[in-house]
Amino acid sequence: MSSVLEIPITSVLPLQRAVLRAQGVPNGSATPRMENLANRAIVLLGELARPLGEMLSCSREEFSGIYAGEGNNEAVTPIDAIYPRAEQLSLFAVTLGEPVSERISRLFDAGDFAMGAMLDAAASEAADQAAQYLESHLVKLLRSSRKLAPSSGVLRFSPGYCGWHISGQKKLFTALEPGEIGICLTDSFLMTPLKSVSGVIIVGHKSIFEFDDTFPFCVECKTHSCRERMNEIME
Repeated sequence: MSSVLEIPITSVLPLQRAVLRAQGVPNGSATPRMENLANRAIVLLGELARPLGEMLSCSREEFSGIYAGEGNNEAVTPIDAIYPRAEQLSLFAVTLGEPVSERISRLFDAGDFAMGAMLDAAASEAADQAAQYLESHLVKLLRSSRKLAPSSGVLRFSPGYCGWHISGQKKLFTALEPGEIGICLTDSFLMTPLKSVSGVIIVGHKSIFEFDDTFPFCVECKTHSCRERMNEIME
């Protein structure tokens, strides 16, 4: 049975510098108008967002079928080598709720592109923070039950990244059933509300997460955020 969590809004609201960075503004180079827009977007996000999360533990065998998806994954991916050595796997999904996406659309429709883009950036950062909240929540649960060794690391992966094809959402959703927190899947495997994140949280010995971002699909990745998260595990 899956567990549903209400995520505190204070745990997901991004910092001003994170929102500006997501807009391509380097630290220290924002104009007062940009900073004001970012601050307004963060306040508005706090008023609109209702973050919810859902998690479901699954075995390596169960995840094997889920990860295979529709057969569209890249031939070789880092996840191929990681999950068979996992100590625990948990499917997850988080969402900020429909009102956030609706307001972003209304702002763009009204021609307020600056505020629409800033709220969109703030919401994307918040959705990632919500996924991080679930990851941290799982770590606390495992530690409290003494099921997390000092040598263990925790890392999440999502369809659409690291060679896991976006169509993998279909089997993931069938297993997790995140409709309970208001997330649906379109025919093109995109989630609604748009500001949602899904995937798997993998727990295992830190060594299993060591891989070079030199896969062919890594060239298309704009952030290489896996490097930062992997470095945190190795600390």
